Amino acid sequence: MTKVSVQRFKNSMLSTRNFKWHALSMIFPLLIVTTLFSASANAFGPDWTENARLPESGSRKNIYELKGDEFKKVNRAGKIHASSYPVTVTGALLPYEATRRVVEADTKNPIRRWIYNIGRKSLGFKSMDDMYKWVGLNDFNEEDATGIFKIPYPNDEKPDYPMGATFMKRFGETGLTFSCTTCHSTRLFGKTVFGLNNKRPRANEFFLMGQKHVPKLLPGFFKVGAKATKGETQMYREARKNIMAIGAVAPQVLGLDSSLAQVALSLAKRNQDPYATYNKKLQKNPRPNALEHFVADSKPGVWWNLKYKTRWLRDGSIVSGNPIYTNFLWNEIGRGTDLKKLEKWMKENDQVVKELTAAVFATEAPKWTDFFPAESIDLPSAKRGQKHFKKSCAKCHGAYDKTWDLPGSEELTLEEQLTTAKVVYPKKTRVKDVGTDPNRWMGMQHFSEDLNRLAISKWMKTKVVPQKGYVPPPLVGVFARYPYFHNNSAPSLCDVLSKPKDRTVIFYQGPAEDPETDYDSECVGYPTGRDIPKKWYEEKEAKFDTRKPGLSNSGHYKMFINEDGSEKYSPAEKKELIMFLKTL
Repeated sequence: MTKVSVQRFKNSMLSTRNFKWHALSMIFPLLIVTTLFSASANAFGPDWTENARLPESGSRKNIYELKGDEFKKVNRAGKIHASSYPVTVTGALLPYEATRRVVEADTKNPIRRWIYNIGRKSLGFKSMDDMYKWVGLNDFNEEDATGIFKIPYPNDEKPDYPMGATFMKRFGETGLTFSCTTCHSTRLFGKTVFGLNNKRPRANEFFLMGQKHVPKLLPGFFKVGAKATKGETQMYREARKNIMAIGAVAPQVLGLDSSLAQVALSLAKRNQDPYATYNKKLQKNPRPNALEHFVADSKPGVWWNLKYKTRWLRDGSIVSGNPIYTNFLWNEIGRGTDLKKLEKWMKENDQVVKELTAAVFATEAPKWTDFFPAESIDLPSAKRGQKHFKKSCAKCHGAYDKTWDLPGSEELTLEEQLTTAKVVYPKKTRVKDVGTDPNRWMGMQHFSEDLNRLAISKWMKTKVVPQKGYVPPPLVGVFARYPYFHNNSAPSLCDVLSKPKDRTVIFYQGPAEDPETDYDSECVGYPTGRDIPKKWYEEKEAKFDTRKPGLSNSGHYKMFINEDGSEKYSPAEKKELIMFLKTL
């Protein structure tokens, strides 16, 4: 209350004639405060509650409502955090030089011989570049890249290592870990797409390898075999201790992520207290958890969809809280990190979290015309497909206002006409059960209580509520998001639009190097059958068999079927629908 208000308050106490004025003087400031709060609520931060709704613009691209240069600056910093992991208390930090010496050593190296002897299998790579490639890291784009492909370099110069490899100091030595872009970037026809789910990641397998070998590899043996310094040995000893608290399983097939199982099985090795503290007995004999065997794999989501959503994960089970906090928490549980240290880091690095959050929400999708000529789109066909989409798809996946429908659009170039003017997605994110494989949404029930009881979850205001079904995602950039469904079980949009019994049963998930051989531009997705490049058959991990548990290609077909069970759309009309989808 101001000095004037205070004086009025005192004077009003001296005379009952001033009572009415006193009442108004108390109410008026409250009205002003209420009005100001309503006008600038975002000054207090984004709405991360269960009641959050999208703004009238339909997008939270600028999640903190930053201005001009500040938005660009924060966005750039956030992208650097995405490619160079910022969590300095991360648990599984490997001594870089010592690791490099082992990886690049010949077969006579005692550690390499030891790994072979216990598993009858060699390490698999002979250089750090081999290891990065195996994990699935993608190259930074060149300096002359433009638009969404302009990805900032960590130190303003293009590194001699791929995006995702992260180096940080500890115990006076350099440690190696991997960042968000390990799973949230993909090399697509010669360009790295920031925020697109990695189609061929092995992050889970990397931790599984560490879980298998590191606990048995004593620090003394590591020191000798890796010629490690005192600091490197100390770093290895710490990583080894933390890796004891990691539980992991390999995904069923390349391209999927088993983070649900890794978080659940890692928590099963810890105490059920507010900070999931370490327990050596549980590390040796974890509490039973269904996700040891129950397959709940899914692919990482694309970042550019977050701006249209108000709840998180494939199944929408994270109903409140900043999703970046959730990612950090899941990452670090899966890296064996002390959660008290993580909570302290989060509280002390609020700006880092905000920068990464801003960058993720501002991420833009690639366009068809970034890779293919605009003339490859038959505009009349796409317009007919737009009508099919509104009839069968828009109710769940949102509406997409096209530039070609705007007045005067005929004066624009074809490429400009193909753009989407506005995405109209539900104000509150919905969950639908359309009969697709249920394992992923069913998997959340096996560890949601363990997450909700954590003190750090309560501090983050993150709440997990298991769902029945999945979020029908916005379809922006859908041409690049193959294979489809949450579990990658549909290799192309042709399969998505087919009855389950007519969908491809087995296909291979190869690299996206050559759009002529590695991509079916008519069906939009992986080539199947006789069109599969022969070299893809050599990679067993890339074989996708939809008959396996958790990999079913069931569901998502009733919207394409008439009441009598007949197909709603002819083959020609399906091609028109796909032509429209290419433009999103």
